Amino acid sequence: MNQNVKLDKREESALVADIHALSHDGRGIATLHHKTTFIDGALPNEKVTYKITQKRSHYNEANLLTVLNPSPERVVPPCAHFGVCGGCSLQHMAISTQLALKQQTLLDQLKHFGHVAPVSVLPPLHAQTVGYRRKARLGVKFVIKKNKLLVGFREKSSHYLADLERCAVLHPTVGERFAELSELILSLEQHRHIPQIEVAIGDTQAALVFRHLQPLSDQDHAKLIAFGKAYDFHIYLQPNPPVPVHPLWPAETNQRLSYTLPDFQLEFLFHPLDFTQINLEINRLMVKQAVDLLDLQPEDRVLDLFCGIGNFSLPIARYARQVTGIEGSVDMVKRAADNAQHNRIENADFYAANLQELPATFSWLTSYDKVLLDPPRAGAKEILPYLKNMSARRIVYVSCNPATLARDAGELVHQYGYRLMHVGVMNMFPHTSHIEAMAVFDKV
Repeated sequence: MNQNVKLDKREESALVADIHALSHDGRGIATLHHKTTFIDGALPNEKVTYKITQKRSHYNEANLLTVLNPSPERVVPPCAHFGVCGGCSLQHMAISTQLALKQQTLLDQLKHFGHVAPVSVLPPLHAQTVGYRRKARLGVKFVIKKNKLLVGFREKSSHYLADLERCAVLHPTVGERFAELSELILSLEQHRHIPQIEVAIGDTQAALVFRHLQPLSDQDHAKLIAFGKAYDFHIYLQPNPPVPVHPLWPAETNQRLSYTLPDFQLEFLFHPLDFTQINLEINRLMVKQAVDLLDLQPEDRVLDLFCGIGNFSLPIARYARQVTGIEGSVDMVKRAADNAQHNRIENADFYAANLQELPATFSWLTSYDKVLLDPPRAGAKEILPYLKNMSARRIVYVSCNPATLARDAGELVHQYGYRLMHVGVMNMFPHTSHIEAMAVFDKV
């Protein structure tokens, strides 16, 4: 993007705007002729030229053409593909500005959707901002017009794959190897029938899961195995259902990736398609903060809802008398129990239950001293009425969607007798508008 003040002939007649604010998704806001205009890529206190892309009844949408007066908060994007690739939207914005935007968005949504405000705001959890991403789904497509096989993410505001050489936010084990992946897949007989690659990276090992729509030949298998050996990848194949995902290299079925939580002397084993947090450094900070905020005592009985593979349950078990983890997936419940056994933890129990459709007969629906909630984007609305009867003194709520957190916070405060004590953001997804947050509720 050109930041020079001098305009070419095309831009001399362009519309000019002064940006006075940011939207929740990070677009610049200008008020033009009494109408709000959202300008993608613009920052507050900038004068810019722009082009209208959508005219709506109450607002317009626009793309940035030129920055006439740059903001001090504007930085050079860490990725050369920024603006083309749709994976990140905030790389032009200083990290401090990104964090302030996310924090204000969280507070605004708590106020507007939940009609609540915290007693205090926690400092943001923040770590490295490049090479952080350890889970991803890469698209694969052979483009006839380019005579090229593309690997990566979609173009911005498009269904087409971007022509990428690398990804700055993906862990360099994979993010620096797009060319090698493209060359590998193009060499396969079935290269036109491989639509995606799932990436999963642990502490020391990475796995690639190749989705394929047609059976692969022995020659294709051999090439994938050779690639895995050369770059130290675990290779998995994902054929059409009902054939399950299975390892190709190494062939041992008990091979697992792993990550550690050093503060708790824990190691977690996981399958590449299991849900795990994409940002290992933030996950470590997040788990430590959650355990600290729970203020665990030796006699506490703790309920961990949406427990996954035990990411919070097992650290909690280090300090509490008993922890009960609940998860909708039977496979995840087994993985959590296996991880408890792997770490020699005996005071953790795990149960499978659909937390959106709870009957009143589950044995674990009893009283608890503390509750940890880590729901999906839809939030925890269905489980909240049950919390009323559990009499938990404190709830720590980990959220990946501030809108549903705000909705549930309103219920906890206005319907179930809790007070919102603390909230804070966690920069799990730097350079994107995605917001992860943590909230603490105490029984009044």
